[in-house]
Formats: sequence, structure tokens, C-alpha cells
Amino acid sequence: MTLSEILTPSIQKAVQDLFEVTIEKVEFQATRKEFEGDITMVIFPLLKLVKSNPVELGNKIGNYLVENVTEVAKFNVVSGFLNIVISDAYYLNFFNEIKAVENYGFVTPSPDDKAVMVEYSSPNTNKPLHLGHVRNNLLGYSVAEIIKASGKKVYKTQIINDRGIHICKSMLAWQKFGGGQTPETSGLKGDKLVGNFYVAFDKAYKEQINQLMAEGKTEEEAKKQAPIILEAQEMLLKWEAGDEEVIALWKTMNQWVYDGFAATYMAMGVDFDSYYYESNTYLLGKDVVQMGLEKGIFEKDPDGSVWIDLTAEGLDRKIVLRSDGTAVYMTQDIGTAIQRVKDMPDVGGIVYTVGNEQDYHFKVLFLILKKLGFDWAANLFHLSYGMVDLPSGKMKSREGTVVDADDLMQEMTDTAQKISEELGKLEGYSDDEKMKLYKTIGLGALKYYILKVDPKKRILFNPEESVDFAGNTGPFIQYTYARIQSIIRKADFDFSVASTVVDLHEKEKELIKQLELFPEVIQNAAQNHSPALIANYTYDLVREYNSFYQAVPILGEAESNKKIFRVQLSKRVADTIADAFSLLGINVPERM
Repeated sequence: MTLSEILTPSIQKAVQDLFEVTIEKVEFQATRKEFEGDITMVIFPLLKLVKSNPVELGNKIGNYLVENVTEVAKFNVVSGFLNIVISDAYYLNFFNEIKAVENYGFVTPSPDDKAVMVEYSSPNTNKPLHLGHVRNNLLGYSVAEIIKASGKKVYKTQIINDRGIHICKSMLAWQKFGGGQTPETSGLKGDKLVGNFYVAFDKAYKEQINQLMAEGKTEEEAKKQAPIILEAQEMLLKWEAGDEEVIALWKTMNQWVYDGFAATYMAMGVDFDSYYYESNTYLLGKDVVQMGLEKGIFEKDPDGSVWIDLTAEGLDRKIVLRSDGTAVYMTQDIGTAIQRVKDMPDVGGIVYTVGNEQDYHFKVLFLILKKLGFDWAANLFHLSYGMVDLPSGKMKSREGTVVDADDLMQEMTDTAQKISEELGKLEGYSDDEKMKLYKTIGLGALKYYILKVDPKKRILFNPEESVDFAGNTGPFIQYTYARIQSIIRKADFDFSVASTVVDLHEKEKELIKQLELFPEVIQNAAQNHSPALIANYTYDLVREYNSFYQAVPILGEAESNKKIFRVQLSKRVADTIADAFSLLGINVPERM
């Protein structure tokens, strides 16, 4: 039970006994730093019910609590706020309850609860994953882990955009310029090889546009008449018609990309429970559209196209089927959502991790699914996030100016190595241990820098800044964890025994108060789909620990019972750091 849950019935009884007034709820807030207290009751709402001034009211309730509630040690009243000081015994009892709990704060899912599906990544198969995909993957994976820790069953999924004109561009460029290259003969990861041909297509396309414009065509005419784009469009028609040669090349090149993606996902530390492919799903929604037409949810225009009118809901008319009967993205997404719930009947909601440029699309999708009568449509959420910028500016895939995810992760490892070598604290490490540590620090820096920011906000990513060993960074938190592991290794006594400490140092109490918040932070992060709440909680916990570390001796403490307690407290903090970081997909090193 939280402090507010413990105190609420006692305060309700106090108000009843003292003033013969019944109150339904009590308003609490954190005690301001300049005042003594662990939790503060807001008095002002009571003034409507009890004729008194706030100070007198606060003093009467405070005295009642001290006399009748064992957890309350003392109080003070400042204006309309009752600052309540909780006894050391309460915090010691609480700590003893949680000190050895594995995955403290995590909730085990109930078998009867509906599951949540989290979609993330969802790349195109014409280029490698880039910095934007990194934010998407880190957010989606972390939100899935947080929702799971909050007590829900979770499925991680993605839809792979493996068809369309952009895929044909890479295929055609490989035919024209590839010379039979493969990942094996080129020495390149498959996704990088295919991405190079996407860039090659764009280069050739631009050259042809310029040539046609020099011959007197307008830019618009040149874009439509360039031979290479006409060939790509013809290839797409052949793909849709099932041409054996085109399909064979499509399967081969897509597999190159899938193998490359798998290596990137493994290096990034993200995974999936299921995969959906646009080539399988782009026609799925057509039957649903027909059903919606029969129910009057959709309407057919004279040209044969099918629409839904959402103007009454403040949106617009949205096409769901073209006049030639072909599906649009919306049709595909309607069908895919329905198929997923069919595949996994225990799914009661879906989280879509997609950039904020698709905000409108998801408003429309969710509304259509509700109108179609699916009860789970009430539990759909668009995890909308801002773009990631670099000091050098925006990225462009066609021009080959993207920041490749693999290159970025390697750069982070290299930066961690450079800084670690400058600090010079790695004596006794083997080369393999050093390389593993550099990767742990580098990836931790990257993930923390991105996840500590509210998903809705745009990020300016600075690799050097993210690997700083001081401040609100991943390496700073990892270093504190490693410091605690060093303390535990040096503890040459049995600290698993029960401590007999009865009085807490102020810094010990503050640290336990911070630990007490963790379960609530997990629940809030799950409800808000925000890893930033976990990240910043962990930073606050680490700051509180470092303040404790500076203020009191641990292994140097003369009193055995205090020394045991402080090592136990340190270990609980380290375990909570590791658990919190696991929700962000970040590893923690035993030594740094």
C-alpha cells in the first residue's frame, strides 16, 4: 500500500470524529523540499465543509494522526498544507518487505486479462534501418516491456512494407547496375546493398529528368516520362500480375534485406513475436469494405470508388477503395488490424508506434474500426513520436544522406571506447571484456538519450553529449550501478542477515522514499506509453543514491548493523536500476 492509501482512511475518520463531516477523497501532494515532511495533505478543499481557518484545521487533523496512526511521527502546518512526517519504523518495515523481492514493482499478468499488441519498426525493404527507425524500435520495444511489467500480456509485432513502387526501384536498379552482386560477393549486409541500389535509381532518375528538361520538357512532364520510372511502374504491374521472374527477384532481394534487418535488431537488442507483410495484407480490408457498404458505413461514388464520410466527427471524407477496386493504405490497415485480432483472439488493444506525420491517418483508422463495431477498437492507441534531427540537418533516404542504424551503433561504441580509454579505468580487462563494455556503454548511451525524452517531442541527437559520464545520461547511471557492484564485491561479511537498525539517516530515508515510488512509476509509464518516466525516475534514484553515498560511510561504517543495512540498501538500489533499465532495453555493466 502507498502512503496515500494508508493515510486516506485515517484522515477520513479524523474528519468524521473531529467535525462530524464525511469526505470521499483526500488530496495529497509531495512535500516541498524546504519543509519537513514525507507527504502533504491539501487542507483547502475541506474549508468548504468545515467552518475554520486552514492552520487550525491542519493542526487538529495533525494531532489526531499523531495520536492515532502509528505511521505518523509528527507534522507541521504551512498555510493550507498539512506536512506529515512518517516514522522511521514505517520505512524500515517497507524496506524489509522489498529488499529481496525479485523484479520489485513488476506485476504478473492475470491469465484472464486481455493482451496488448505493440507494433513497431515496420520498415520498407528498399533500404537499411536508419536513425528514425532507431527511435521507433527503442520506443516500441520499451513500451512493450513497460506494459508487460505493469501486468499485461504483450505481443510485439511489425508490418513489413515489402511491396510497391519503391521496392521495384531498388530491384530495377540492381538489374541495370548491379552486375549480379550479392551480399556475399560485395561483402555488404543485404539491406545496405539493396539500399545502395535505391540511391542509384534516384541518381539515374534525376539525370534522366535533367536530360528531358534540357530537351524542352517541363519538370512535371520529365518526372512522368523518364524511361527508368516507366520501367519501374511496368515492373510493379508485372509483380501484381505474378510474373515469375519479377517475383523470384523480389523474394531474393527481400531476403537479403530481412537477413540484414535481423542482424541490426539483434545488435539493437529488440525482438518480435510476429511479423506481417504488406504483400499479404494489402488486400485484406476489401472484404471488410464490402461488409461496411452493406451496413451503410461506407458509400460508393458514381466512379465506383468507396468512401467514408467523417465530417460529422470533425474529420473529412476518406477513400477506402479506388475506383478500379484496388486497396489504399487505409484498407490495408483496417484488414491487418482485424486479422491480428483473429490470429490472437486474446488481444484487447493495439499500440501503433508510428511518427507524428501519421496522426491524422490513425484518427481515421480508429474511428472506422469503431464504426465497424469492433469493441477492441476502443483500446487502440497511436504512440505518436517526434522526428530525430542531427546537428547536420534532416536525413533523406533517396539521396543516401540517412544516418544508418548500424553505423550509428558502431559510432556510439567507438565514442564509448574513446572516452573510457581517456578515463583509464580498465586495467585488468581482457580485450573481449573491454569490447563488450564499450558496446554496453555506447548502446546504453544511445537508448537512454532517446528514451529520456517525452515521445511527442522532437529530438536533436548529439552522440558525444549522450556518452557523457556525468549528468542525465545512460553512462552516468551505468557507472553508479557498477560502483554499487564494487561495494558488494568488497563486502567481506554476511549482509543477508536481518539488520537491527531502528533510526534512519535522512539520506537513507530519502532513498527508501525514492524506491517506494517505483511500482507507481511503472504503472504511470504504461498508462502514458512513456519510457521517459522510467528513464527520469532512474536518474532521480541514482542522484539520491550518490547523495547518500557522499553523506554516509558504507563499508567504512563502524557499527555492524548500520553497515549491513547500508549494503542491503545499496543492493536494492542497484537491482532497481537494473530492472528499470531492462524496461528501456539497456544493459548494466558489473564493472566500469
